[in-house]
Amino acid sequence: MTIDFFLDWLEWFKANPSQAAVAVTVAAVLAFVIARFFIARGLIGLTQRTHNQWDDVLVKHLHPYRLSLMAPLVVVYYFAYFWPDIQPALEKGVLFLALWLAIATITSLLTAVNIIYEGRANYSGVAIQGYLDMIKILFVAVGIILSVSLFTEQSPVLLLSGLGALTAVLLLIFQDTILALVASVQIAANDLVKEGDWIEVPSFGADGDVTNMSLHSIKIQNFDMTFSVIPTHKLMDVAFKNWRGMNQAGGRRIKRSIFVDIQTIHFVRPDEMEMLKSNPLMKSFIENREWEPQGEEPVSQLHLKPRLTNVSAFTAYMMAYLKSRPDLRKDMTMLVRQLDPGPTGLPLELYVFTNTTAWEAYEGIQASIFDHLLAIAPEFGLRVFQQPTMLTYSVDPALITPQSPSD
Repeated sequence: MTIDFFLDWLEWFKANPSQAAVAVTVAAVLAFVIARFFIARGLIGLTQRTHNQWDDVLVKHLHPYRLSLMAPLVVVYYFAYFWPDIQPALEKGVLFLALWLAIATITSLLTAVNIIYEGRANYSGVAIQGYLDMIKILFVAVGIILSVSLFTEQSPVLLLSGLGALTAVLLLIFQDTILALVASVQIAANDLVKEGDWIEVPSFGADGDVTNMSLHSIKIQNFDMTFSVIPTHKLMDVAFKNWRGMNQAGGRRIKRSIFVDIQTIHFVRPDEMEMLKSNPLMKSFIENREWEPQGEEPVSQLHLKPRLTNVSAFTAYMMAYLKSRPDLRKDMTMLVRQLDPGPTGLPLELYVFTNTTAWEAYEGIQASIFDHLLAIAPEFGLRVFQQPTMLTYSVDPALITPQSPSD
């Protein structure tokens, strides 16, 4: 009897469209209230009580309040036959809204998947956002095809078969997307760039950390706190430097030269030899070799005995000093070498690695090394080269006596 009574009411509503409109509106509003204020709010409250973070992210991007709009759409679609004259158009409109509401929800959930993936404790910086963006584009393309099929009442298969003639146009429209997809695959396959890497891209004036990698662009925060956005496919067309290897190795290179005035290079004198022997860092260097101090021998006989120059002694001291520092890597390249002399003097280049990659600590170590070496060079009778000025001063700071450049 109850079923018959319900069927009689449906027939009565069908015969009275105006009353049916009021009843369907009330039912749709009631369904929306239940879905929004009970189901959606209950789902949000349930996730807030859990200790997991991934369910909060999923529910946030699920947009339960927005998804609750699906309830009144279902009610309207189910009772659309109350108005036979507009039933086809009403059903198509409801299906169209429901389709794009579902697509918007799916794309939001894909964003949540990316956030959960990058928020893992063992996240290594390999981004999947580019692939997820491509999936989003596919869902949008499917939505467009289904929408056209819905209003034209044509099979989606027929629409897809007709796209062959539009291939050239589609390739032109989605040219950047296709190039970005190919570049993303190359970057991921060859492990060229990951989020968190420090990269330099001189062509775009970018020098900083990669903060985001999507299908179409790579976002870099420069060290001056500005942002550079580079199209993904453009990164494969220009030269760039990735500093990830330095961080993985745990050491950062110092490569800098001290320029010695060539006119101050000479053989070590006996008094200077005694001074070198008293230096703890030079003692083993002097004692392990049979150096002959400069004497009164004729110039033609100087080549018969080994002579120690002050620049060689200074080079040996630099090497011993570097080995004595605990903040330099001993298991990596460590050398001091002479480069070709030039107008600015004889370059003595340091090539070492610090035991830290932190920028501030690295600069402090580098400054400490060169402060010491520049200050101790005069003790070897050497003068560090600099461009001449109107007046030069004696090496002895106690004299502070102006001298002409010819002196």
